[in-house]
Amino acid sequence: MRRDVFQAIADPTRREIIHLLARRPLNLNTVAEHFDISRPAVSKHIRILTECGLVVIKQQGRERHCFADLGRLKDVAEWAEQYRTFWNKKLDALDAFLAKEHKPSKNKK
Repeated sequence: MRRDVFQAIADPTRREIIHLLARRPLNLNTVAEHFDISRPAVSKHIRILTECGLVVIKQQGRERHCFADLGRLKDVAEWAEQYRTFWNKKLDALDAFLAKEHKPSKNKK
């Protein structure tokens, strides 16, 4: 089953795993050491991230290393961009309105 990338970033533990792996690839045990949850729980998070296409696991000798593949976050960025544009327009209009309302009157001293 291929999960949606939004499912991956919905969980704070998975966001932290992405953050760790974005800096450098780590083996599964090293990833698990960063969290106060069980190794199976970390493995479940890794599996979800893999299903979402944000993490790739490669066998290197006896160890399995996790690599971040952040290309799928482009979907999130594009989705969020529409709201950034919307709110920027709204805030620019509010700024213009407030500037107009608080403009000093020429008749006042």
